[in-house]
Parts: sequence; C-alpha cells; structure tokens
Amino acid sequence: ISEFLLLALADTRQLQLLHFWLLLGIYLAALLGNGLISTAVACDHRLHTPMYFFLLNLALLDLGCISTTLPKAMANALWDTTAISYAGCAAQVLLFVFFFSAEYYLLTIMSYDRYVAICKPL
Repeated sequence: ISEFLLLALADTRQLQLLHFWLLLGIYLAALLGNGLISTAVACDHRLHTPMYFFLLNLALLDLGCISTTLPKAMANALWDTTAISYAGCAAQVLLFVFFFSAEYYLLTIMSYDRYVAICKPL
C-alpha cells in the first residue's frame, strides 16, 4: 500500500471551497488564541507560576494537535485531491496520538494540582 484515498467532504466545488474557508477560519482562530496565551505567559513575569506554565504547555500541545490534521484537510479541500501517502498517514496518526495523549496527561496533572491546592493546602 503506497497511499490511502480519503473521502471528500463534498462533491461540488463550491462546498469544497466553503469547507476550506471554514477550516482556515478554525485553524487561524486556534493559532491566534494559543499564540496569545503563549505570548502572554512568556512576556509577563507575574505569570511565571506553575499553573500558567501548564497552560503554556497546553496551548503548545493544542497547536501541535490541530496542526497535524487541519493543513492536510485544507489542502484536500482546496486542490480537490483525495490521496495521502502511507508515510504521511502514519506520521499524522502518530503525531496526533502523541499530542492528544500528552494533552490529556497534562490535564490530569493540572487537575491533580488543583485538587491538592484545594483539598490539602499547606
């Protein structure tokens, strides 16, 4: 197997372009939001606490998670292609699983941090 065929989101060209613009809007909103979080935490010295450190890492993991799937989906919608190489598919799945599992691991650590702060204070 050298490549996989992906199902198109729509058959007509107008709907494919609409899907491209919607996906581009979602991608840019995610980039802007996570970029603002990253910039705010990195630039303000008052936000250099453990919880904001976790939020910074969560924003970076979210950027990685969304950047593994949406660019290929946008390219498929824009250029009317339906193929992805085997290596590209494997890389996309592995990166997505890595970022997704790291994100949930970090959320678990953050929730445990809040639990300790509330239920077992110093």
